[in-house]
Amino acid sequence: MSQSLNQNSKAIIIGLTDTGEMIPAAAGRISTQSGTAEEILLRSQDGEKNANLISKVTRSGHNSTIEHTVYNIAFQNVSVAVEQFVIEFRLASYTVKSRRYVDFASLGYYTPNFSNAGVTERYRQHINYLYSEYEYFLQQGIEKEDARFLLPYSLYSNFYCTINARELIHMLYAMIYGRGKAFPEIYELGNSLLLQAKAKTPGIFIDFEMRRPVKADVLQIDYYETDTKSTFENELAELLSFSLEPEKSVARAALIEYTNLSSKAIEKIVSDKKEREKIIKELLSTSRPRALESVNFTFRLNGVSLACITHFARHRIQSAGFPSLILTDRAKYIIPPSVKENEELKERYIAAFSKTKKLYEEFKALGISEELLVYLQLSGNALDFVTTMNARQLLLFLRLRTCNRAQWEIRDFAIDMLKILRKQAPAIFNAYGPGCYLGKCPEGPMTCGKAAEVIEYFSPNY
Repeated sequence: MSQSLNQNSKAIIIGLTDTGEMIPAAAGRISTQSGTAEEILLRSQDGEKNANLISKVTRSGHNSTIEHTVYNIAFQNVSVAVEQFVIEFRLASYTVKSRRYVDFASLGYYTPNFSNAGVTERYRQHINYLYSEYEYFLQQGIEKEDARFLLPYSLYSNFYCTINARELIHMLYAMIYGRGKAFPEIYELGNSLLLQAKAKTPGIFIDFEMRRPVKADVLQIDYYETDTKSTFENELAELLSFSLEPEKSVARAALIEYTNLSSKAIEKIVSDKKEREKIIKELLSTSRPRALESVNFTFRLNGVSLACITHFARHRIQSAGFPSLILTDRAKYIIPPSVKENEELKERYIAAFSKTKKLYEEFKALGISEELLVYLQLSGNALDFVTTMNARQLLLFLRLRTCNRAQWEIRDFAIDMLKILRKQAPAIFNAYGPGCYLGKCPEGPMTCGKAAEVIEYFSPNY
């Protein structure tokens, strides 16, 4: 049985660029002083002078200089709600303890301060019940990646984050002054990280409070739902918009990059279907198909479980709009196929979501804020979100996520997206698919061993 102790819940800066603030200071000097890069670095040894220079340079808007300082942060025993907030900062690297492979039954969970002993006790009883159901499903042979949908969003997450100073400042502004401020756990972690960062790199953070953003980081607008029928049950992926004539655009960009022909000559070439298909095929055979970045595709993805949203968020070269967790509809959730086929487990699964929704409504009626009630939702609850990816990022996303080794839910979304894309730009997307379809399985000893079947399935007429 998992325990709620909030033990060692923290974010710790465990590593820092060994040159500290020297390189940002040297970067501030290099454009205006004589000498080589190494000579200027050797002149950037005075910590106080460095701090003053960094403050002066960043105040004038040259913030790229502080990107040379990098922090390693350990997030320890924080809620998965914190994890989801943090990993949306894309200019960073993350490694997270996986709920697909690790048994979370005894790893603990976060308890918010409800300021009411009775409410706290009922919360803990319910979360313990959810963990006991999770354990029961594992005992019945349900795989961890499916049983995890019963885990509450209070579950403890542990992960590493590596981030440069500029992006860390963005993150801390959001945690302390922006959309994270209303969530006590996120706000407290942000302030703790700020104190550590100030102690380690005072020059970078000297003006932090004075230079906080004046604009809100959320859209202040309310709309009321008039059509309550969810698209969740009908369409997984909806293509909302895409670049005009994507095949021509990619072929055109490739020809400009590699031939420098005139626009008139290029237009004549790309107007020929066979010619542009040949160019795209050749482009896809290279290790640097940058021309694919010239076209974008915007999808609405419907009914994505909270667990699966974290998988999507880890793809950093995208523009994704993930709704706040306070918008979660507790009546909207997924049921994994392994549970659907067992009537007894299906009933217990549905009961867990129903009981959680009921307790959420009771707590809400008591006036408890939505920011504290985010922990009363399950990993299987679902939200819709929007994402825009260019064709090069889609090449990576679809290679990884259409693979048989991918988690089944995100694989379903990826396959649906690929089907839609092939209708809009077949010359590009008929060549997309999992690693084995592209030429070689990258999974090594973890291969599914079904390359021939997979290749046949993803042939253009699948």
